Amino acid sequence: MKIAVGLSGGVDSSVAAALLREQGHEVVGITMKLWREGRYRGGERDACFGPGEAEDIANAENLCRQLGIEYHVFDCANEYEKVVLDYFRSEYLAGRTPNPCVRCNAFMKFGVLPNLARKSGIAFDRFATGHYARIREVDGVFHLLRGADEKKDQSYFLYRLKQAQLKQMMFPLGEYHKTQVRELASKYGLDVKDKPDSQDFYSGDHVELLKVQPRPGSIVDTAGNILGTHDGFWNYTVGQRKRLGIAAKHPLYVLEVNACRNEVVVGSQTDTVQHDLKLTDCSWITAEPDGEVQVKVRSASNPVPAIYRKGSLVFPNGVFAAAKGQSAVLYRDNEVLGGGIIMEAK
Repeated sequence: MKIAVGLSGGVDSSVAAALLREQGHEVVGITMKLWREGRYRGGERDACFGPGEAEDIANAENLCRQLGIEYHVFDCANEYEKVVLDYFRSEYLAGRTPNPCVRCNAFMKFGVLPNLARKSGIAFDRFATGHYARIREVDGVFHLLRGADEKKDQSYFLYRLKQAQLKQMMFPLGEYHKTQVRELASKYGLDVKDKPDSQDFYSGDHVELLKVQPRPGSIVDTAGNILGTHDGFWNYTVGQRKRLGIAAKHPLYVLEVNACRNEVVVGSQTDTVQHDLKLTDCSWITAEPDGEVQVKVRSASNPVPAIYRKGSLVFPNGVFAAAKGQSAVLYRDNEVLGGGIIMEAK
């Protein structure tokens, strides 16, 4: 079988390619080029989008030489600007908290990249990545499951994938734990075996992507009393506790970001607990669920029990600081059912 592997220059995608090669598959490496010098400043942190991309591509190219496989780079900067960065900008400036990684996976990494590869004349049977997630086929229907390593599970970012995409995909690391992947990287003698994991979407300050100037506004409590000031509502997100610049007897959390009033509303931790969410732009792996589910309202959160019915989620025990614009991803045990964008939380 011929398999195209999306390479990021990191340890996970590198080990995925090496594993598939060891299993006897014909492997070809493909990478999205997203960064253009001079458009943004970026920073020094390792991230998916930033000036460190040239080094990542060099790492991927070196890996392919080491494995003796083809390697191709596709310039996707224009598509990324339109699909991910424009979305990121419009959501933040509307007072919502976007999920750029969810959008990138659904439309770029598992859409634009393999499509460009095929259009260029590269024929392959499956497309693989180093994501920690699993795919299971039952009677011709493809199910998305959480990765075996709960700490590294990345299924939250993949909930918008469609059946046609899942049918063509492979996640070679789905059954592995991160420690095992590091051990495999050492076993294969990969140069990136000790490379730190990328933790961020953007290597610099996200405000740079918004192309805005400081805009002073008020930080208020739930009664409208002014507690402090800020330089722009886009610097805050629901649930944020640090860097508020307000002295108070008890910790304060961001409860709401109001773009129209350029206002940030804060309150106590108790005020952050919500029980009802309304979703929009839902996407389901197989069929829309009904009834008891578990829900993650951010990638690093633990699943919380809820009842889902036709775009509405009710949390009997509450959920902490669900932010408008973020994704609520629904699970039953280890299976990803799908999810939607939070448009209302109370």
